[in-house]
This record gives sequence, structure tokens and C-alpha cells, in this order.
Amino acid sequence: MKITPSSIVIAGFAAAVIALALIAGSSGAKISTQANTSASLSADLAGFAAIAPIDVHAHAFRNDPAFQAMLKRLNLHILDICVVTQHGRGYDEAAGPNHTVREIMRSDAGRVAWCSTFDPQDFEKPGFADRSVQVLNETFAEGAVAVKIWKAIGMDLTKRDGAYIMADDPVFEPIYSDIAAHHRTLFAHLAEPASCWLPPNPGGPDYNYYQQHPEWYMFLHPDHPSQATILAARDRLLAQNPDLRVVGCHLGSMELDVDEVARHFDRYPNFAVDTAARVQYLMMQPREKVLAFLTKYQDRVLYGTDNGLQAADDPASTLPRWEDRYLRDWRYFATDEWVEYHGKKYQGLALPQEILRKLYHDNAVRWVPGILSEQ
Repeated sequence: MKITPSSIVIAGFAAAVIALALIAGSSGAKISTQANTSASLSADLAGFAAIAPIDVHAHAFRNDPAFQAMLKRLNLHILDICVVTQHGRGYDEAAGPNHTVREIMRSDAGRVAWCSTFDPQDFEKPGFADRSVQVLNETFAEGAVAVKIWKAIGMDLTKRDGAYIMADDPVFEPIYSDIAAHHRTLFAHLAEPASCWLPPNPGGPDYNYYQQHPEWYMFLHPDHPSQATILAARDRLLAQNPDLRVVGCHLGSMELDVDEVARHFDRYPNFAVDTAARVQYLMMQPREKVLAFLTKYQDRVLYGTDNGLQAADDPASTLPRWEDRYLRDWRYFATDEWVEYHGKKYQGLALPQEILRKLYHDNAVRWVPGILSEQ
């Protein structure tokens, strides 16, 4: 059965609890059955809430009553991902983000799961691996269910001889082994979209980001490694760590062609991807091709957004943008409506209910054990 706008309305809000019970049975996980049935939710967002969505890629660094209320109203769980970057004040060491997200996790009634991180910039200092493993093991003991590595590896951090360190460098191997031994999941944001290495395209999805962050725009830094070099190192990481579950953030930086993602799925059974900040790239590809991809690999794609709430952000203006993205993405995946993005319209996929349930819920439970609190 495919979901259309009319079928969602006919089903009505009363179907939410029934749908949640089915989801709980299929995933074997404990989830909330308190989907909001307020008339303030549109029919589409009611359908979104009914499926008990999990956003596996968000960055919330401010705990606010409005944020908590949004999670409850949308019956939403998130994986709150920590990042270390030398280019952001307050995020240049892992301790700060780890502490913030841990406290949000503890206070948000089980709707926030924690993806911790470590300090990669110290990779040439003695004891780096042991120190990083200790940090991560402490976060695991406190509830972290995943670990993030970021694009600074491959694009920014250099060795003493000037060579860029890659994700498959032996210095990281004890860390990956420890993550696997603790049955946690590695979220790997490695490389960037292909547009990062191409001339400016004002009509492209990432144009504004690179205008605002020229330090990450590799077209301006031709001495930096290519996308192919960085992703080849990622692939070696996958091959060398078959027991490590790896989620490639942002469609694994292979956003231009789902066939390329499919080839990696066929080659690496320990690899999945999230959709964070890349749903628009799915829209830009032929509809039938994306449908076939999501049908064949329905167990390997996790829904994520890259939504952010920073400490200085105003929730009153930021959280509506979260909801707008959830609504746009839901209409694209769940209905056959025409969805507008950057002035162009794309027809929704109208995915069958069982695939939607995997995309928005079951795959997160499978690939990130512990993502749903047992509270």
C-alpha cells in the first residue's frame, strides 16, 4: 500500500497509536506510544508522528522547553551527534560537546540518544589511541550509543611532514576496534559533496554553505586531498573493520548517484548511510531510480536531517525550520505530492508503509543498538 495525501487524512489521527504498536512489534524495541493527536498537527505531520520517527543525525546543543515540547509533539527521537572542529569556538575539544549532549540526553525523557566523539587533532601525541579509547569508554558507560568522526580527518588535519591524515591511518585502528568491541556504531562524515571541489554553482544545494565557510571549500584549496582520495581511505576502513557498523553520513558523500551507494552496499555489508542534508540530492535524481534503490536497499538507509540547535540559537526561530524540514522530507518520501526545493518541484516517492517504517524507525534501531532508551 502506498501513502497518499488523501489516505493520510482518511486514516486520521486515531491511527497513530495503532501504527506505533505495529512498529514496536516489528522492531522489538520499546518506544513511546504518546504520539500527539493535536489538531495543530497537519495531516502529513500526524503521519510522521505516527511512525515514531528517529532522526539519526541532529546537533542539539541547547536544552530548551520548546525543544523538548517539539520532540514530544512529533513523537520524535533523535541521535544527538557531537563534533570536534578547530574552526568552531566551544567545539575544539570533545569534552565540551560530550558534556552538553550527555546532559540533554539525561533530561529529555529518553527522546535524545548520544553520539559521542574524541579529539582527533592529538593523533601524533604519545598515548593518543589509549587516551581516546578511555574517553569513549567513559561515554559508553554514561550512555553514548555511537561515535562520530568528522571531515577534519582527510580534509584538515595534517601530520608533521605535511601529509593529510586519512581515516584508515593505523593510529585510529585501536579506536575502531574498541568501538566494535563495545557494539557501538561509528558515524563517519568523511569528505564532502562533489560540489566542494567544483567551481561555484549558485543553483547548487551547497552553494550558500561554501560561501559562508570558504575554509571547507576545496575548490579554493587545490592542494588539499581529492574527494576520491578521502573516500578510498574510508573504503579501506570498512574493509579492515568488518565487525564495525559504519553509517556514512550524508549518503556517504556519494550523493550524486545512488548507484554508487548501492555498489558500496554490495561490497561492504557493515555499511549503511544516512540522508542528513542530502534528501535534495535524491530529489534531483530520476524518481524511478531512487525508488528502485530504496526498495532494494530498504535495510541500509537511515533517516537523518543535520538539523542544528546551537547554544546561542533562538528556539522560536530555529525549531520551526526543523519542523519545515521534517514536513518537506515526509511529503517527499511518504506521498506523491510535488515538493518544492530551491524553486524547483520534485514528485514524492510515495514509499510503501513497510519501507517508510524502516527508513524512519527500524533501521535506526538495527544499526544503532540502544538508540531508544529503555526508560
